[in-house]
Amino acid sequence: MSGSDALPRWNLDPIYPGFDSETYRKDKDALGNLAEVLLAHMRDAPGGDGFPGWLREALRLETQAGALEETLGSYAYTRYSAATTDSKALAELNSLEEMRLPLKKAGVLFRNILAARKDEVEARIASDTGIAEYAFHLREQILWASRQMSPELEDLAEDLNRAGGDAWGRLQEQVSSTAAMVWDEATGERKTTVQLRALATDPDRAVREKAWDLELKAWELMKLPMAAALNGVKGFAVTLNRRRGWADPLEKSIEQCRITRPTLDALISAMEESLPLWRRYLKIKARYLGVPACAFYDIFAPVGSAPDPWTFGRARDFIVEKFGAFSPDMGAFADRAFREGWIDAEPREGKVGGAYCISFPDRKVSRILCNFDGSFGEVSTIAHELGHAYHHEVIKDVPYPLAQYPMTLAETASIFAETVVFEEAVKDVSPDQRAGLLESNLQNGCQILVDILSRFYFEKSVFARRPAAELGAEELCDLMREAQEATYGDGLDKDRRHPYMWAVKSHYYSPDLSFYNFPYAFGLLFGLGLYEKYRSQGPSFASAYREILVQTGRMSAVDLTRRAGFDIEGREFWLGGIEVFKRQVDELERLSVNGKR
Repeated sequence: MSGSDALPRWNLDPIYPGFDSETYRKDKDALGNLAEVLLAHMRDAPGGDGFPGWLREALRLETQAGALEETLGSYAYTRYSAATTDSKALAELNSLEEMRLPLKKAGVLFRNILAARKDEVEARIASDTGIAEYAFHLREQILWASRQMSPELEDLAEDLNRAGGDAWGRLQEQVSSTAAMVWDEATGERKTTVQLRALATDPDRAVREKAWDLELKAWELMKLPMAAALNGVKGFAVTLNRRRGWADPLEKSIEQCRITRPTLDALISAMEESLPLWRRYLKIKARYLGVPACAFYDIFAPVGSAPDPWTFGRARDFIVEKFGAFSPDMGAFADRAFREGWIDAEPREGKVGGAYCISFPDRKVSRILCNFDGSFGEVSTIAHELGHAYHHEVIKDVPYPLAQYPMTLAETASIFAETVVFEEAVKDVSPDQRAGLLESNLQNGCQILVDILSRFYFEKSVFARRPAAELGAEELCDLMREAQEATYGDGLDKDRRHPYMWAVKSHYYSPDLSFYNFPYAFGLLFGLGLYEKYRSQGPSFASAYREILVQTGRMSAVDLTRRAGFDIEGREFWLGGIEVFKRQVDELERLSVNGKR
């Protein structure tokens, strides 16, 4: 690409010009000082009449330190994830992890103080408006106090996590972004596993199959370090969860997501009930592709005829226009993000795969990483990540502790934004183009409701076995095959699946966030529910939608969704969202029949 169609790299200079810049060094020094002040404050909690003033100051320091720490960490991670071989970025990540230790220690002490003075905290919530604003945060900290070890052991755990737990996740990112295979023997051209996975959207099945085959061979070569990394992460989590009094890792994940066990049970039950629908969809797709059954490398294959090619410029204009049709405020925000260089869209060696949005709360801005390939799926990805960025935008002035929303609600804005773009894209196109866009959306739904269910099954199996012994690479592959069989079933060719998905997905490699998967299904179906409200209420919904986002850090997911009019502890709500996909599968099949495929 060249000229106006060149894929952009993000502009990080307004945040920090570099690690050696005066602003970065100044903020890093300020964080170190804040950490010391905060820790000293937590060690000197008075009783009686002095407690309310102490608590207000504790919340002020927590807000200031949290926003600055996240901003510095986000900058180091953006530098690292765009170039995983950058030793300076890695060194800064390690340095910041060490600086977090006193902040973590202060958090442990804060929770213990609040738990010890629970009645007094409740009294202050009832009588002091400045403290009452933080009611949900304070009560949640008291709950988490019952699930932590002594301050000395928590301090040790954080130190060990920095040295071990987090390092396993970085290993996965480094391997996946740099492991490469020879693509063209004649020229010696090599492609990384990230680049090979990007070819899953190629219209040529021979190209997709070649990329899939080479990717599996690459993971075969890397299976021993990847298995060691996964065992390290999960073993770390098992040990700490047991010491902290969790019944199992899933119990902790439910609490982190601010939901209830009945909510999760209802969600998983509805996902399982939808499996025949998704297998039917994959068989329809196989007919479109002219193959007996879809292989794993056919999951992202395009069908139908696409609209005109999606250049990055066309994607930008389309997203800004459609966001603006829903809410002028949201459209103006998207335009600003594109104009100010918030997005890094260029695939390149050393850059991590996939996509993410990351916030810099002290600067009140965000940045987005993606790997744009010109497909409509990548247009949806940009819209999805801009939805996250818009969520950050509407809470940028909310006190830091009240802007910390759970994974379940993190996907609300992104799914909603993605749906806004999709619903507009399918209008006024030919039947064949409509089939292509419908199928692209169903691809996404299939990933979130089928593949993520397979990840949930896989992770449950790993956690069931890990306390007894480390799992070998072949055992991990067997568990992944079983999970894919239980979910994809006869929708995929059983001999052409992907046994190394446990190595591909970075979500498995977080020691603090087990079961990183099901919140995406929650977000998808809740986002669809909100979109249905928008369709019935019209433009007036935009302000209500913004208020929902503002409140995501102030209450549980159950309470927030109840405010929106949904009962997420009943499976009927989740099945209602799946009904949207059933209508789309029915239409795709009608288009297939009419097109005589």
